[in-house]
Amino acid sequence: MRKLLFTILILSAILFGLWKLSNSRTFQVTGELISRVELSDSLVALTFDDGPTPGYTDEVLNVLNRYAIPATFFLTGREIESNRAEAEKIIKAGHQVGNHSFSHSQMILKRPEFIRNEIERTNYAIRQAGFDGEIYFRPPYGKKLFMLPVILKNMEQTSVIWDIEPELFADVGSSAEAIAGHIEENVTPGSIILLHVMYPSREESRLAVPMIIENLQRQGYRFVTVSELIQRGLEEEKMFSFPNR
Repeated sequence: MRKLLFTILILSAILFGLWKLSNSRTFQVTGELISRVELSDSLVALTFDDGPTPGYTDEVLNVLNRYAIPATFFLTGREIESNRAEAEKIIKAGHQVGNHSFSHSQMILKRPEFIRNEIERTNYAIRQAGFDGEIYFRPPYGKKLFMLPVILKNMEQTSVIWDIEPELFADVGSSAEAIAGHIEENVTPGSIILLHVMYPSREESRLAVPMIIENLQRQGYRFVTVSELIQRGLEEEKMFSFPNR
């Protein structure tokens, strides 16, 4: 009985460790994982997951255009194929597009062939829609264990997640004002903000977008794409690094 209990405890500890690893924002077993960028300048990246979808894509693009700010859209391959014109609108408006898998399936406990196909099909759809910049990958639900990071490293693709996710909290995500307030309270230079705006259930998140922009601009923040944020971080790192004497 004691041996059985010990075995259960060990298995429970292993499963808990794997769960923590799969959800970590700051660590993965190999390859590069970015959840925020260390910066002195007040720059942030506003990112949107899922879609593109008819109607809601235009609504969000109109807001971004009104404030003349860029954003990064992590799109699914299936929805790009179904709504190619919407993906093209995002790209023509000058925004960055990232890979959010093809089918939005969790990328853990999956065969390598499945994972690679999800990434490659979406990369292809993004290129067909006209995006020619670097394609970053954002795992569905932010989950990753062993196989996904290995495959991404072999494909020379970087994982980009986030450090601010207001919709994670039910009492925050149900109110546009609360979403904007949560971001304002938690933002720091180099933050990557996650929102979902592409479906009917996300009206509060869509309503929050102009509030977020105005709140952060009042604080002196400037919005950039994920690529620009990462590049600026590299420039600062180079600027403030000194050779060993």
